[in-house]
Amino acid sequence: MGREIVAGVDGSPESLAAADWAAREARHRRLPLRLVHAWRWEPIEIPLEQDRESQGQVADTVLREASSALAERYPGLALTGEVLTDTPVTALLSTEERAEMLVIGSRGYGAVAGFLLGSYGQQIIAAATRPVVAVRSRDGEAGRPDPAGGEIVVGQLGGAEDSEPALRFAFETAAARGASVRAVRAWSLPPLYAYGQVAMAPVDEAGGLVPYEEKALRDALAPWRERFPEVRVDEHVEMGSAGQVLLSVSGGAQLLVVGRRARRGAIGPRIGSVAHAALHLAPCPVAVVPQG
Repeated sequence: MGREIVAGVDGSPESLAAADWAAREARHRRLPLRLVHAWRWEPIEIPLEQDRESQGQVADTVLREASSALAERYPGLALTGEVLTDTPVTALLSTEERAEMLVIGSRGYGAVAGFLLGSYGQQIIAAATRPVVAVRSRDGEAGRPDPAGGEIVVGQLGGAEDSEPALRFAFETAAARGASVRAVRAWSLPPLYAYGQVAMAPVDEAGGLVPYEEKALRDALAPWRERFPEVRVDEHVEMGSAGQVLLSVSGGAQLLVVGRRARRGAIGPRIGSVAHAALHLAPCPVAVVPQG
């Protein structure tokens, strides 16, 4: 079954920016784009006229206007649209079987505005089995061309297998866009109890903590360098928290890619601290890739 890029639209500037970004990514990857608008009529107990047919027509209009704008802006793009009768979260997640990625809008970034990702967006990212890209309105301005080349920043953590999905997504995106990859590995000093002869043996063999971390990053990148020889790779190893280090190097990035481990908290699925920091503070679109 063929893959497609799926973008959720609700008529807001943020969702339209996300749809525009998704259309450009679909062209880069030579994939079809599917727009999805979720709508479910739920009567409420207040004395207002409620016309199910009229509300349904509004939903159709939202999708039709978004589709028409993209079709005019990107002639030749394989584009479909669908109104799904469900909640936004359930509707978008129901498209995952054929989705290469899901694309959603986000309202802003910064110490305060950054927390405007929205509950729907957080739920989708936490539960998705496919990569989810969050796009702010300024990142997906109508008709805005992607800069030539550019850089995809990706975080690498743990062993080679731990970051495999995020690295794959970053390299595939870079190859499609003609961009480079900046692979980032953040590290911190081990706790005192870890300074045992057995535990520190690999570090000693590598020649110290910094060479050990650099080797771990090289090992994780090796198969992707071989698979995508045309993609230039820059390695960045720095002491610090993963969120802070990634944010410090993503200022000029086309896209920041972070992994999300499948985990559940007391109140449901969680997106993790690194993804949380990236989504709320990164100055570029953020792809959250489930892994492990």
